[in-house]
Amino acid sequence: MQQLFNFFIKNKTFVLFLLLFSYALSLTIQSHEYHRSKFLNSSNQITGSIYGTFHGITQYFNLKKENQILLEENSRLKMTVFEKENVVPVDTLLEYKYELQPSLVYKNSYALPNNYLTLNKGDSDGIEEDYGVITSNGIVGIIDETSKNYSRVLSILNTNSRVNVKLKKTNYFGTLSWDGKSPEITQLKDIQDLVKLSIGDTIVTSGYSSTFPPNIPVGTVESFRLNETEDLYIIDVKLFNNMRNLEHVYIIKNTDINELRALTISNE
Repeated sequence: MQQLFNFFIKNKTFVLFLLLFSYALSLTIQSHEYHRSKFLNSSNQITGSIYGTFHGITQYFNLKKENQILLEENSRLKMTVFEKENVVPVDTLLEYKYELQPSLVYKNSYALPNNYLTLNKGDSDGIEEDYGVITSNGIVGIIDETSKNYSRVLSILNTNSRVNVKLKKTNYFGTLSWDGKSPEITQLKDIQDLVKLSIGDTIVTSGYSSTFPPNIPVGTVESFRLNETEDLYIIDVKLFNNMRNLEHVYIIKNTDINELRALTISNE
């Protein structure tokens, strides 16, 4: 306290000047509308900038939590769409039901002949082999291995990958595979040469497996040609997904998969 008094006594002239200057400034602002408006605008701009900075910092630290909330909400919405759009023939006597679980991509390859992804979900999250993986744009691959906390995905950019898909316009179906070349283009095979094709036709999942629901986007027809025997098409499909840039994905769980597996075993 004594040091504070000594400071004011030592700098009394300067302190008096500040007090008088502040008083004169306040009188000027109060007596002139122009100065008052300028002062208020400047004050609002400064405080607004400060609040904006703090809000940005708060949003940054809450971003992870907000992203998780958005992913979970998207999962619920997509699940509703799958359940409404999925139409199963009555003679199967089975009703497919799907659950979606958001996940993060920890590792992704796309430039090798056989590419894989690593996700941050595993056995402890109820993830099993043969579960499909998608994004909001389209299919990514199929889980082929799991551990306690992680799972490996056989990417559609893998020469061993086989996914049953169809032409959305005509419902003709075939097998989606990859020739190991461009990460943007896969190949659809087994489509008869009698089928009418057009560049830009949409390719979607067929639903004829327990992995993917029907009508999940895949890509569009980029080009097509006949095979060596000239009775089947080889169709180049431009993928909707950017396989080089995958971060947030959804794991699809078919809740009837164990029953379907049991039926498959009994029929063998």
